[in-house]
Amino acid sequence: MLTRRHLLAAGVAAAVPSLTPGLAWAEKLKSTKIIVGFAPGGTTDLVGRRVAEKFGGNFAETAIVDNRSGASGQIACMAVRSAAPDGQTLLCTPYSCMVIFPFVYKKLGYDPVADFVPVGIAATTTQAMAVGPMVPASVKTVPDYVAWVKANPQYSSYGSPAAGSTSHFLGALLGLEAHLPLVQVPYRGAVPGIADVIAGQIPVMFTTTGDLLPQYKAGKLRLLATSGPQRTIFTPEVPTFAEQGLPMLSSEEWFGFYAPAKTPAAVIQSANAALRVALQDRAVIDSLAGLGLVAAASAPEEMAASQRAQTERWGPLVKKIGFTAES
Repeated sequence: MLTRRHLLAAGVAAAVPSLTPGLAWAEKLKSTKIIVGFAPGGTTDLVGRRVAEKFGGNFAETAIVDNRSGASGQIACMAVRSAAPDGQTLLCTPYSCMVIFPFVYKKLGYDPVADFVPVGIAATTTQAMAVGPMVPASVKTVPDYVAWVKANPQYSSYGSPAAGSTSHFLGALLGLEAHLPLVQVPYRGAVPGIADVIAGQIPVMFTTTGDLLPQYKAGKLRLLATSGPQRTIFTPEVPTFAEQGLPMLSSEEWFGFYAPAKTPAAVIQSANAALRVALQDRAVIDSLAGLGLVAAASAPEEMAASQRAQTERWGPLVKKIGFTAES
């Protein structure tokens, strides 16, 4: 698995076109369209937009974001799969669409490997476990929570922003590891689930750390753990799941860019170079940080390796949990 440290190192060490003489660029395009499978304002959309703002003038004269929301990102994936392999259409997506969905959906409308070419990872994020007023203040750690639920099984529900999401599976894994009959309550996005935790309608929520930061900083939620290989820079006071004896819940998700299969290597190289330039821009770094994301450029080959590793990891886990979108 590629850690944030590895990805950051790759981004810093990578040559960018403005610094490296003789870099073979593909001919600059007049325009490129970045397709995002989620509604405007969401995390994936904002990653796409921040990069698009810097793509214009580098990879293409102009870059726009095209939101094709629906089916948890699958509609966008299918649109890019069918696009011409000329660099004029790219996909911005969380890794779940490529590494988890093949095990969740029996009839996925695309092949994550055969239908796409990795361009590069753009940002990484972690998941977090948050509790609200329904959970006693004495519950300060994940082991505390496990003991509390075992003593109060009527509070065994947990929220996630979507069934089949990384958040959903982390909650399910906690149930398996701790021998708790935890029951997922899927929401349509993180916002309504977080609101219910704050209102005392549900005890706990699993979602990305960035989703929880505003309410956590405001003192309306308590974070019991984050899922990264080390503590996140946004909440260094919050221990990881691994620190609390639950290494199985370690997870660091990324958002990345893909092109349709058969896109020429020169176009991929050009797009990756432009992506690296965008991710070195201080405004982009700070904007992503506001979402709880770490800008972390990678080479296409590193992204492909991470996709393979994550697929190998999540396949057995999803099977162990026993969830499919039809179940």
